[in-house]
Amino acid sequence: MLRVVANLEMTLLVSALILLVFLIILNKASHLTITNAVKVSEITGLGKATVGFILIAFSTSLPELSVSVFSALIGEMGISIGNVLGSNIVNVCLIVGFAALFVALKSSESLSMIPSFAKAELESLYFGLFIASIIPLSLMYLAYASRFVGLILIVVFVVYTYQLSRIRIPSNERVFEGERQKLRRYEYLTFAGVIGVILSSYFIVEYASNIAEIIGVPKTLLGATIIAFGTSLPEFSTSIKAIAEGHSALAFGNIVGSCFINITLILGVSLIASPLRVNMIVFSDLVIFSLMANLFLWYFLTIGKISWREGAILLFIYLLFLATTLGVISIR
Repeated sequence: MLRVVANLEMTLLVSALILLVFLIILNKASHLTITNAVKVSEITGLGKATVGFILIAFSTSLPELSVSVFSALIGEMGISIGNVLGSNIVNVCLIVGFAALFVALKSSESLSMIPSFAKAELESLYFGLFIASIIPLSLMYLAYASRFVGLILIVVFVVYTYQLSRIRIPSNERVFEGERQKLRRYEYLTFAGVIGVILSSYFIVEYASNIAEIIGVPKTLLGATIIAFGTSLPEFSTSIKAIAEGHSALAFGNIVGSCFINITLILGVSLIASPLRVNMIVFSDLVIFSLMANLFLWYFLTIGKISWREGAILLFIYLLFLATTLGVISIR
């Protein structure tokens, strides 16, 4: 008995140390991603929000893509769609809410976003939120989603991403002319940073789950917290790091872009991979919370600031979502 306890304690200690190592790697990889993504933005003239919307959001959405597609292939569309909608709720409520409180601890000023956005970039964020809201509502109205719907969603993703990539923001040519030859290097370093973020996030979830199981955390709670948050950890780390380093446009492009990609590309691929039509009515609670989160973020973007009060509202919505998911309360 004593040997078993000693082995568990040793496993717990090793898991905790490994977890700490990967948290450090996650921080370094996030910094590498943000630093080089800013360089890409400056050289190409795409703008930070656009780079966040396309480059970082697509890369950090790979965990959601893999989980959703593999779930669809084995016939578990509940997991696939739940992951897509749940990740959007995490992206908006938890990440933005935490970021607002993070900034409030560093400064008494509100987190201002509008001055750092070009008009075209702000419009892209509004459109991303609109698509992330209207598609789930439309699917609920249709009641069932099929492969044809999935194909339409992928077309929406391809067309809008192409249009967004054509938007350019004027840059200082004399300052960045010498940097243009390094563009490919910055792009590679950005992707390398994202890969580091994704891999470290995977191992963080893995070892955090081991620790939770050792100390007796119920599997239902484990799935609704650590695992559900795990696929959004890349977005969380890169967005918080971007905001901490003064690149809020990059962060919000990442957050809204991830929501857009989840609801178009990832959901579309999942529906095509699934041999069956999907009853969307059973996801009504998730759709309601996703819509609520998007509307609040749209309003906060419109008024041009997010203080600790707005952050607290988003975090409250996330806690309400968790309580509903765990069956603590019912919104019906």
